Amino acid sequence: MTGPHLRALAAEAGLHEHWEDVEGRTRQVAAPTLQAVLAAMQLPAASETEAQESRDRLKRRQAQAARDFVILDRGAPLDIADFGGRAGRLRYEDGPAVDLRPGTPVAMDVIGYHELDLGDRRVTLAVTPPRAFGVADAAPDRRLWGAAAQIYALNEASGAGFGDFAALAQAAETLGRAGASALAVSPLHALFAADPGRFSPYGPSSRLFLNGLYGDPARLGVLEKPVGEPPPLIDWPAAASARMAALRAAYGRLGEREAERADLAGFRAAGGADLERHALFEALHGRFLAAEGARGWPDWPAAYRDVAGEAAQAYGRAHADEVEFHIFLQWLAERSLAEAQRRARAAGMTLGLITDVAVGMDPGGSHAWSRPQDLLAGVSVGAPPDAFQARGQDWGVTAFSPGALTQSGFAGFLATLRSAMRHAGGVRIDHILGLRRLWLVPHGAAPTEGVYLTYPQDDLLRLIALESWRARAVVIGEDLGTVPCGFREALRERGVMGMGVLLFEREDDGGFRPPDQWPPETCALTTTHDLPPVAGWWRERDIDLRGELDHALGAAAVAELRETRAADRAHLWSAAVAAGCAQGDRPSKDEPARAVEAAIAYVAKTACDLALVPLEDLLGLEAQVNVPGTVDEQPNWRRRLPGPLAPLLAVDPVRTRLDALSARRRG
Repeated sequence: MTGPHLRALAAEAGLHEHWEDVEGRTRQVAAPTLQAVLAAMQLPAASETEAQESRDRLKRRQAQAARDFVILDRGAPLDIADFGGRAGRLRYEDGPAVDLRPGTPVAMDVIGYHELDLGDRRVTLAVTPPRAFGVADAAPDRRLWGAAAQIYALNEASGAGFGDFAALAQAAETLGRAGASALAVSPLHALFAADPGRFSPYGPSSRLFLNGLYGDPARLGVLEKPVGEPPPLIDWPAAASARMAALRAAYGRLGEREAERADLAGFRAAGGADLERHALFEALHGRFLAAEGARGWPDWPAAYRDVAGEAAQAYGRAHADEVEFHIFLQWLAERSLAEAQRRARAAGMTLGLITDVAVGMDPGGSHAWSRPQDLLAGVSVGAPPDAFQARGQDWGVTAFSPGALTQSGFAGFLATLRSAMRHAGGVRIDHILGLRRLWLVPHGAAPTEGVYLTYPQDDLLRLIALESWRARAVVIGEDLGTVPCGFREALRERGVMGMGVLLFEREDDGGFRPPDQWPPETCALTTTHDLPPVAGWWRERDIDLRGELDHALGAAAVAELRETRAADRAHLWSAAVAAGCAQGDRPSKDEPARAVEAAIAYVAKTACDLALVPLEDLLGLEAQVNVPGTVDEQPNWRRRLPGPLAPLLAVDPVRTRLDALSARRRG
């Protein structure tokens, strides 16, 4: 039975003891789940006495956090009397210092991170704008459009066996010349250099660093020879091995390149402890994976699990060259990505690259080892049961601890945002619902045995707005699924765009919402990487796949899905004709080309500030990039485009789609 102190501690720590399931029934979280998640928050509650002690500890933490980092809205008055100070000094981030006296408020009109020196303590003041940088700030009175791409899928001239940041630069130039203002990509986060079989971009080792395989070795004169016609699917272990050999060859050339060597040294110094620890993690991970099959740091010998321990530090000293190689990988990737953004803007893109922030990190990865104080240990992020996943979901990643966020002045969160925005004109935040709450599942428990944990939504949104203006990057929130009441309104109030996906934008009768009724503060899309492209949807490729994978579904259920899809095709075509985006009779199921053109035109005609069309839809492809809930059953994150992008975009009907897209966004 849940005791009073356990219930009180859970509520004070932000856990929801009750939640509502997909059928509207109220469910109660079991006491063991509450105890497991509280333990992950370093608030043990195995007994009522321990729960009471943790309540006292939590109050002390919250009081300390409020003292050292304060978020203010721009224009708010600052009076040091509110901080208990009799005199103090305000140091603006990029400006002068001002002496303060109690009773004489100062209006905080300059956004940024300023320092209040009270003698005995210092307080960081984060002064935030009312909303994030938006499309209208980048391009007044224009509705922009762009494409979405999987970097690895770009089939440009390279021997890498997969697309990289050099291919991204080339694709951005091609699309920029075609009139696109943006190119959105899946997460670029660091994965596991020694374990290329873990290639999902949404299961990163660290979100503070980049995937080193995407760095361009040609920047140091190492050219890889393409080996014949690349197959349609990427063999990641083989391709990564070949690319890593080229990267090591590029690293070997640093000694003869004084300018690059000096730039690397400056990059290393600026990266500080976080960069050093990430590189050390990669070196250690390579060693223990090869020697013992250890896939993450919890499987390492105990002496190496502490980033500051003598064993790990001694290994770094003894293998300094290997550590520097992994720093080199980050330097090369960073410089290659910066070049891709530079070329995107030079080709006429208003925004350029739009990067992506995954919802969490692998608990065995670099961030969890090098900054364990940031994260929740022993739990995974997921989702409760819903209409699509009756058993719930466990995504196998961990997330920031809300207490650690406030205690650290949101250091890990800010570092993550800055990494994503550094070389981009926009950022997409995956599962942005996590700014309000996350469904956490204790390790070893079923996804149904989770609990919602509240996050400091308003503070996080205010900091997003501040970082957005500092980087002049628009922000898109992936707000799909079951969205809490009022959440989308909170996003819009702070200038964060939601996502409008054509297949989901429906009226109560099943019809598609007219284009002029889509909210402007939305990024419109034909589809996403977790859904079939329009051609595949039209031809029911996703239903075929579901029937193959889910043997419990049964023929009758598959037939019902096909009947519903036939009605949906009719709805989409009728809506497209009514909106002036299509004409004539509805094409048959096996003739998707006109349906693809209609869908692109429909999204282009919406009132949304930004429209993004995946390359798969521009090219009329049918195969899905990623099928959620599958790992080895489908070739997720492995499909290449059928050729180099420029010639693909130059032929009809692709050229027609591009021209119509540009024309409708101008109109």
